[in-house]
Amino acid sequence: MAGVAVMTVAVMIPAVPAGAVMAGPVEVPPGNASSDQPAVDRNSVARTRETGGTFEAKYRQIYSLLERDPALIARIKKVAARYGIDPVHIVGAIVGEHTYNVDAVDTAQAYYVKAMSYLGTPIRFQYKGEAVSDFVARPEFERCKSERNDFDLWDCRDEVWKASFSGRTVDGVAFPKDRFSRVFFQPLYAGQTFGLGQLSPVAALSVADIVSKRSGRPPVDMDHAAALYSAIMDPNTSLDYIAALIKVSIDSYRQIAGFDISRNPGITATLYNVGDVRDRAYVLKAANARSGGVVYPQVNYMGWFVNTKADDLERLLK
Repeated sequence: MAGVAVMTVAVMIPAVPAGAVMAGPVEVPPGNASSDQPAVDRNSVARTRETGGTFEAKYRQIYSLLERDPALIARIKKVAARYGIDPVHIVGAIVGEHTYNVDAVDTAQAYYVKAMSYLGTPIRFQYKGEAVSDFVARPEFERCKSERNDFDLWDCRDEVWKASFSGRTVDGVAFPKDRFSRVFFQPLYAGQTFGLGQLSPVAALSVADIVSKRSGRPPVDMDHAAALYSAIMDPNTSLDYIAALIKVSIDSYRQIAGFDISRNPGITATLYNVGDVRDRAYVLKAANARSGGVVYPQVNYMGWFVNTKADDLERLLK
């Protein structure tokens, strides 16, 4: 999920007349523009080698899990409708993450059981005894208080972390040169992402307000780590966070970059994987401002793979 892989915004310039002007959102059609898969992240390659598996075998494993669980497919469709997106985007994110991130478990029920186990775990998000809620109350984060939604709030906090704390010693505390999510949000030392959607705690927090509004459930928060872990492990709740993140990607690319990516699950799977959606949308907007043609968003290795399996994924939904 977001933050797992690091990738600069990849773009391509199709055959568009010089001087063309983008009028309204430009639709990104289904499928891949290239027959060649972009280079796979070396960490993904290493993880798969360590388990003696292959990407295709991992794909078949997660595909079989979904195929054997019509109730889960029905929930995916219901949640997709709740957020106004095509369910293929949710399936694409799940399949992509389990093909290139971690192996799937045998059944969705196993994720539910794991979710219940977290509820009784005395954990909290902290670093060297300082709770994250106290940390983000520091003066350096004051400017973030003006943000009007959780996504921009956590994006602001991440920017402050990079600028003022990562790799620095502040008030006598040495902070690692690492991601905010790794330093403060990994108390179990058991990986950064969890559940069907391979969600990180910060990713869930960034759409907590959207999920609460759409689902009617109380929002997760940083002071209740066990409940947050349970929410992103339980398929009954994690699907909402997956859908909300995809919805943010589609809306951001339409509103900021001027592209309609709602028909290309490879693009949304790419953004789900690499994160920093709004920053990437602004970079793409700037690239188009400089270009004489139209600079399109492009898939990474995961998104490319999802697009090649689009027919399979659609069959699951039928």
